[in-house]
Amino acid sequence: MKYTWLLILSLFSSLVFADNEKVVNVYVWSQELSPDIVEQFQKDTGIKVNYSTFDSNEMLYAKLKASKNSQYDVVEPSSYYVSRMAREDMIEKIDLNRLSNYKNLDPAFTHPNYDPTGEYSVPWVWGLTGIFVNRKYYPNDVLENWTDIWSPKYRNALLMLDDPREAFNIGLLTLGYSPNDDNPLHLKQAYENLIKLLPNVRLYNSASVPSLITDEDVTIGMAWNADVYKAMQENPNIEFIYPKDKFVIWVDAFTIPKNPPHRDNAYVFLNYILQAKIAAMQVEASYYPTANHAALMDLPPLLAKNRVIFPDEETLKQGYFQTDLNDEALDSLSSYWELLKLQ
Repeated sequence: MKYTWLLILSLFSSLVFADNEKVVNVYVWSQELSPDIVEQFQKDTGIKVNYSTFDSNEMLYAKLKASKNSQYDVVEPSSYYVSRMAREDMIEKIDLNRLSNYKNLDPAFTHPNYDPTGEYSVPWVWGLTGIFVNRKYYPNDVLENWTDIWSPKYRNALLMLDDPREAFNIGLLTLGYSPNDDNPLHLKQAYENLIKLLPNVRLYNSASVPSLITDEDVTIGMAWNADVYKAMQENPNIEFIYPKDKFVIWVDAFTIPKNPPHRDNAYVFLNYILQAKIAAMQVEASYYPTANHAALMDLPPLLAKNRVIFPDEETLKQGYFQTDLNDEALDSLSSYWELLKLQ
């Protein structure tokens, strides 16, 4: 009995000590948490940030799924993984009363369809997928819709993002379907539609997009708006186009995984990065637009008013927030993607 009580006391003491440690463990997308922000947070709060990065939602998901007790306090899934992880009870509801700076967020991002109550995620950076074109090579081409890149004139010219959801998004949109459609027949039709696009595809790549566009290794294709903006700073021939047949808006959001070792410090971190000046620092570091509306006042006007980074409200109405698909649809999409890459 004495041994049992000592064991219980030891475990309790360990948990209390862990939660009182001046540490927060953060797992984020690469390039989405500026080292300057980390340094400033540590200086201002005295809390050390242990942070590591991942390159895909699948990597984040697998790591959290493998452990009952998370080693992380804050993680950063994309929108459609927020809904999946909430449904599978992998992340905690966030007590918004503990986030005094939550009011700085743009209301357009606080109750999205992937998190309708806004209880599971704090939106951080976002972006959208559109068309880029190098006007040195296509000075007079009218490019208004995704369907335009199916033209035979772009044979062996297109850059496609190396991401199955992104590819199938435009496969579905050009057929008049939602990019969040999980109808098996519609997914098959999107696959057949993407096969027709293959003669135009030069390469699939997601990791080196700005340099590929800047160096003119590719001259037309699909890309994220922030990556195109980076390329535009080096190459004035680059143009970004919001397709009139709609586009996808992605959001990367901070969440708290189940059973975090330093829950209180997670809230300190979340409230800190919700400051306008901190969110503005991230925009200047990465050019990814922020969901923090108050941060716009802290940005240089050339950034705050740039319509590639921050499209106007009317343009945003043409976008779809990306949401999760059911397991059957994901399996089908994965199989079609493998077949597509083998063509």
